[in-house]
Amino acid sequence: MPVRAVSRRLRNVKRHFGLAAPRVVVRTQFPRRWVWVAALLAAVFILVLVSLSVELVRSRAGGDEFEHLRQTVVQQQEELSLLRSTSGTGQNAVSIERAAQQKLLLRVAELEQENSQLKEDLLLFERLVPAAGEEGGVRVESFRLQHEGDGRFRYRILFAYQGGRQLPEFKGRLQLTVAFTHAGKAQQLVLPEKPGDADYQLELRNFRRREGGFKLPDGAVIAAADVRVLQGDTLKAKKSAQL
Repeated sequence: MPVRAVSRRLRNVKRHFGLAAPRVVVRTQFPRRWVWVAALLAAVFILVLVSLSVELVRSRAGGDEFEHLRQTVVQQQEELSLLRSTSGTGQNAVSIERAAQQKLLLRVAELEQENSQLKEDLLLFERLVPAAGEEGGVRVESFRLQHEGDGRFRYRILFAYQGGRQLPEFKGRLQLTVAFTHAGKAQQLVLPEKPGDADYQLELRNFRRREGGFKLPDGAVIAAADVRVLQGDTLKAKKSAQL
């Protein structure tokens, strides 16, 4: 019996470790959590790749759009500069046109004044033609006053003289009398203020213009103004001003 038991045990050992022994597969087992971690990392990696691809596409598209916008801005700046230069040219043209119109208006006023003076001269020459055997004297053809502001006034006088063979030239003097009111009081200015003033001496052959000025207190209002032509103490001509 003991021999049989030993032989039986040997057969059992051979059956487990011999050629007839069953195959054994050795497998390495990992915890499930590591499997999930690996899967999660793979998914994250895939998402990162997809995101990079999308961003790359967008960056290319954005670069094209940025270049388009930059070109649009440059074009608009060029158009704005052109419009500004054109606007400046238009303003300069308007300014030049206005200046030309003002000069033209001033020239028209000057021509009107010259025309008025020429008419006066024409009338004067017509009057200077004496009738047969007639000899005339000195005359004040016109006497005008112009207010220049701040109490300053300017006068313009036109004289005419028809002399004869014996007296071809007239020599005399002027006297201006200006009546005005100031601060409610009536006053009078007589020029020249000093007798014998050379500026008021008068010599005539045919005709002559005289201009001058005087000043009144601020706020003065002229009521009347007369010019007299004197020869010695004798009054030869007189005329009131056109106010």
